[in-house]
Amino acid sequence: MKSPFPGMDPYLEAQGRWRDLHARLITYSGDALSQVLPENYVAQIEEQVRLVSPEAVTAVLYPDLLVGHGSKTARPPVRAEGAATRTIEPVTVPLLKGELEEVRDTWIEIVRLPELELVTVIEILSPANKTGAGRVEYLDKRDGLIDQPVNLVELDLLSGGRRLPMKKPMPARDYFALVARAERRPDCDVYAWSIRQPLPTIPIPLKAPDSDVLLDLADAFALAFQRGRYARLINYARPLDLSFPPEDKAWAEQVATQAIGRIS
Repeated sequence: MKSPFPGMDPYLEAQGRWRDLHARLITYSGDALSQVLPENYVAQIEEQVRLVSPEAVTAVLYPDLLVGHGSKTARPPVRAEGAATRTIEPVTVPLLKGELEEVRDTWIEIVRLPELELVTVIEILSPANKTGAGRVEYLDKRDGLIDQPVNLVELDLLSGGRRLPMKKPMPARDYFALVARAERRPDCDVYAWSIRQPLPTIPIPLKAPDSDVLLDLADAFALAFQRGRYARLINYARPLDLSFPPEDKAWAEQVATQAIGRIS
């Protein structure tokens, strides 16, 4: 069954279905590109596995003592003469050993044969790329790609999390595709659309003088939605717990309500 929404289905994000959807979008987008790339190009899915703490410390820590500033020395507190020694009874609490969580990052790389020259990187952002330590790591990777003669395409199909940093404000929309051509940097083409609009077709740049190929996001999403059987997994009766403008949120919940009868 198709999604009841004309474009991105926000309930996938709201109800924790993004990890599976992300994997499917990467796969089907890579397959779609393989159908349209010239014979001397290959679209490959790349992967990196990281172990991170789910409670990574992000606060700035300061030392208790500053060494080399003045001649003051830390001294133990002075106990007043005659003061009674006070004791308290401890309670027993087991130690918690930090457990690492596996985070799997996947993206698409387009390389040109026969040299296997990296030409274009396509990233579909995940929640881990937009918040906390994962955002910092992704921005470091992004900066490294921007410094290379490589095209970068970033697809932000999530309403939550922080947007990617840009020198100027982006349009007030819900979803974005950023196409940064190596020869035009620092300029970047920004494609923006709302929750009410269909997913667009995005140009994917190759190595000059080769022409762009087109990636139909709507087709890739429709295939992912159908094969993921998300219509059976999503509870469209639940409120949409995402930060959209009130009128768009009401519209989305109305679309979801109308879909309940068709799905059941």
